[in-house]
Amino acid sequence: MTATPQDIQNWISQGLENSEVTVDGDGQHFEATIVCPDFEGKSLIQRHKMVYSALGDKMKSEIHALSMKTLTSAEL
Repeated sequence: MTATPQDIQNWISQGLENSEVTVDGDGQHFEATIVCPDFEGKSLIQRHKMVYSALGDKMKSEIHALSMKTLTSAEL
């Protein structure tokens, strides 16, 4: 199965409550901007791990490449 930007947006939104997610991509490479209050006080690596956790095994099978910006609303 090939993931769409909408699929990835939904998966992240479901895994990170109260997040605002936008995803763009071409079916192989995706770019996501995730704004989530749970990122407050977390390092960049911790934030990315939270997103990877929300995506689960989909990062291994359905998503080829994902770059992301992980922000709190105060960082916008």
